[in-house]
Amino acid sequence: MASGRPRQPNDPSVFASVEAAFSTVARPSIFGLAWQWRYELAIAFGIPSVATAIGLTFGAAALIATVATAAALFTAAAIWPPARKRVKARAWCVITEHRVRTGCANAWVQSRNGRLPIVVRTKPTEYGERVTVWCRAGITADDLTAARDIIATACWAREVRVIPSPQLRHIVTLDVIRTGHVQARTQVPPWPQQTDTPAMANR
Repeated sequence: MASGRPRQPNDPSVFASVEAAFSTVARPSIFGLAWQWRYELAIAFGIPSVATAIGLTFGAAALIATVATAAALFTAAAIWPPARKRVKARAWCVITEHRVRTGCANAWVQSRNGRLPIVVRTKPTEYGERVTVWCRAGITADDLTAARDIIATACWAREVRVIPSPQLRHIVTLDVIRTGHVQARTQVPPWPQQTDTPAMANR
C-alpha cells in the first residue's frame, strides 16, 4: 500500500486517505519493547530484585535500613529544589520518548513495513528535551519535518525542531521545546558529536 513519495500528514488527497486506511504500525519485537520500556522495567523489577537480594544476603535488619535510607533520599530529592528539578527533567525525558513514538505513529512516519523510527536516547535541556532518533530505511528527516506539528502536539510541547545530522543521514535530532526562550526557538544548537553508532538498527 506504500507509494513512491513520502506520506504527508493531513494530506487531503484521496490516495493518501486510502493509503492511511491500510497503513498499520507493526508490533515491536520483544527486544524493541524492552528498549522502549527500559526505565519502567528497571524500576518495576530492579528495585524488588535488589531489595530481595539484600534481605536474603544480609537479613531483615539490613533490608529495613536500606529501605529507610532510600526513603530519606527520596524525601530529600522531593524537598531540595535542585534535586527535584533534575528528577522532573529526567521524568520528562521518559515521557517524551513515548510521546515521540505516539506522534510518529499518528503522523504515519514509518517504514513500508510499518516500523517506527527508533528513539535512541533523550536528554534534558534548558528548553525541554533533545531526542536522538534513528530513521529506519524508508524514513527521512523530511518525513519528521513534515510531521513536527503533530509530534509537538503529542509531546505537549510548544514546538519541535528537526535537525538532521550532517554526517549520518539516518540520525536526526528532535528538539522538543517546552519553555518560551527566544534563543532556544531561533538558534539551532550545534550537532552533538557522536563517535559511537547505536546498536539497535536491526530491531
